[in-house]
Amino acid sequence: MRIRIVDAFTDRPFTGNPAGVLILDAFPDDDWLQRVAMEVNHAETAFAHPLPDGGTADWALRWFTPMAEVAMCGHATLATAHVLHSTGAHTGAVRFATRSGVLVATPGEDGSITLDFPTAPLTPVDVPEGLADALGARPHAAFDTGPLVGDLLVELADERTVRALRPDHRALGAHSARGVIATARAEDAAPGHDYVSRCFFPNVGIDEDPVTGSAHTALAPYWSRRLGRTDLTGLQASPRSGHVRTALRGDRTLLGGSAVTVIEGELLA
Repeated sequence: MRIRIVDAFTDRPFTGNPAGVLILDAFPDDDWLQRVAMEVNHAETAFAHPLPDGGTADWALRWFTPMAEVAMCGHATLATAHVLHSTGAHTGAVRFATRSGVLVATPGEDGSITLDFPTAPLTPVDVPEGLADALGARPHAAFDTGPLVGDLLVELADERTVRALRPDHRALGAHSARGVIATARAEDAAPGHDYVSRCFFPNVGIDEDPVTGSAHTALAPYWSRRLGRTDLTGLQASPRSGHVRTALRGDRTLLGGSAVTVIEGELLA
C-alpha cells in the first residue's frame, strides 16, 4: 500500500507539521495501526478508508501518535484531505467520520483547504502549582480546553516569552490530559499573524508539536474574544513553524491552511 508524508499548514516542504497518511480499504486491527504510527514516528499518522455512498460521511478517519490514538487532529486531517484531492481519490468537500464527529474539509481555488471542527469550550482554571517552573515562564491566565482537545491553555506575557520557552517536558505532563498550549498576542509590528503559540504534548509522546490544528479550536475563541474579531491568523512558533487561519463560527471553528507531499513510498509490512 502507498504511504505518504505530508507537511501540513505550510506551502513549503520541510516546514509545517509532517503527518503520515495511509489510504486503506478498511481498518486493520488497532495493534497494526499503532505499530505503523510508531514506525512513521511523526506527531500523527492518519488512516482513512472510503465509506459506502449515501451516508453522513465519505471517509472514515483515525489518527495515531507514536504512543496512542487521539480524539482529534487538525494537521493530519488536512494532510489526508490533501492526499485525497491531489491523487483524485475524492473531489470537492470531503466528510470524515471520526471520534470527534463528522469533520468536513473543503478545498479552495488557491489550493488551500479549510477544515470545519468543533470549537473547544474554554473554562477558566487556577494556574496549577508548579506549572511556571515546568514551563519556564509564569502564566497570568489558564483555561481547560475540554475533552476533545484535552490541553491546558495558558497566556504568557508576550510573544518573545513564548518563543523563548525551554520547558521541562516531563514535569509538564502532570498538568493536563495531553499537554500545554502556551500563547501570547503578536508583537505590535508582527507581520502576518495576530497571536503566537507553542504546544507541548509529553503525555502522547510529542515534546513539542510543530503546528497543531486542534489547539487552534481553543486559540480561535480565546483570541477572537480578546481581539474583537472572528477571523484571525495564528503563528505556531515551533522550530518548523506554520500558520493557521482561524474563523470562529459559534460552536464551529474553521481552520485554513495548505499542505505539500514530501515523501511517497510503499509500505511492505
